[in-house]
Amino acid sequence: MAATQRIAAGATLAAACATVFAGCTAGGTASGQNEMKAPGAPAPGGAVRLIGDGSTSYTGMQPHLPRPARLRSGQRPPQFVVFSWDGASEDSRKLFSHFRKVAKANNATMTYFLSGVYLLPEEKRDLYRPPRHSPGSSAIGFNDEQGVRDTVEQLRLAWLEGNEIGTHFNGHFCGQDGGVGQWSVEEWKDEISQAKSFVKSWRTNANLETEPPLPFDYDKELIGGRTPCLEGRTNLLEAARELGFRYDASGVGQQVWPGKKDGLWDLSMQRVPFPGHSYEQVTMDYDFRAGQSGAQTQGDPDRFAEWGDQLRDGLLQGFRRAYDGNRAPLIIGNHFESWNGSTYMQALQEVVEQVCTQPEVRCVSFRQLADWLDAQDPQVLRKLRTLSVGRAPEEGWGTFLAARPAPAPKGVPGAPPSKP
Repeated sequence: MAATQRIAAGATLAAACATVFAGCTAGGTASGQNEMKAPGAPAPGGAVRLIGDGSTSYTGMQPHLPRPARLRSGQRPPQFVVFSWDGASEDSRKLFSHFRKVAKANNATMTYFLSGVYLLPEEKRDLYRPPRHSPGSSAIGFNDEQGVRDTVEQLRLAWLEGNEIGTHFNGHFCGQDGGVGQWSVEEWKDEISQAKSFVKSWRTNANLETEPPLPFDYDKELIGGRTPCLEGRTNLLEAARELGFRYDASGVGQQVWPGKKDGLWDLSMQRVPFPGHSYEQVTMDYDFRAGQSGAQTQGDPDRFAEWGDQLRDGLLQGFRRAYDGNRAPLIIGNHFESWNGSTYMQALQEVVEQVCTQPEVRCVSFRQLADWLDAQDPQVLRKLRTLSVGRAPEEGWGTFLAARPAPAPKGVPGAPPSKP
């Protein structure tokens, strides 16, 4: 099926399932399902406390946010998968709203890394004062009133469904000419402060005072992000730690269990098989595209379907390697883009549909993964980090994560002697 046909068919299916979501299958039972239940509690009494100009508000605990608990002795860890989106704006392609429905239909929550300038209309661009650039500069532009309204609506619904709203910061400056890789700690703090301010003042800035507020306090909600072009991470980590972030997703690593870097959970993207190639590729649509059509965002149309299949199959191979192996979380980064005929959007939808409904799989946001990691016994996490890529414990999970080594079965070396 051609890539354009595939995305249209997938969108129709997802929309249909979302419409009758109560009757859609949510997949198998997760390992330790009782350990991470979603309370789904609304705000107490429906109370809303407006913040600032009313762009944001406090409505109580986020609905559908699971409560993590420690693994039991000898329990196999669940397979976490994180789908995350850089930029996270709703435009005429309606990809934000589409993938919200795809997630909901497949028992998944996701992280949306909002670029703050997408809540700032073009006519107010001078309110943004980026480090090392003139006021009103942005490598990704700004928005218009309708774009701000549509994006805010998706942010509101996404959060109420249990998804996370992180940050992709603002102007997306890369490279040597004042890019984020050159920014100081203080410049990063200023960039984060401005990203928050655009979220907290969109009603005033976009002249949308009658629109309902976002249902969360962004000063408390924002606990992590991903830097533009994955640059500038060293100083960002110091700034983020001082500002109370809990994780960063700006790195690239291998499919092993995460640890902390400079006090924050290092939830980096990973390298997975790249079908048809002898090397591995980063778990991001941009990187697959760069390895397929180079700098061209729309390459050879005859290869669109093939390239989408490569992304889908590479991510599925990475998933299977972890699922059958060390159970390390799979971290995936995406963009709401129509690169190479939108083939990557359909490929990612197929991954969500094939992965998130499997037994012992939890498709979660970065916040939920960080919550779960924080709840674990540090000694258990250290032991999990000894497992290399794709390697399951040779002795089995029950023994590997047992509080005390399990006795060997009778009749094998090391077993207790049999009674006469």
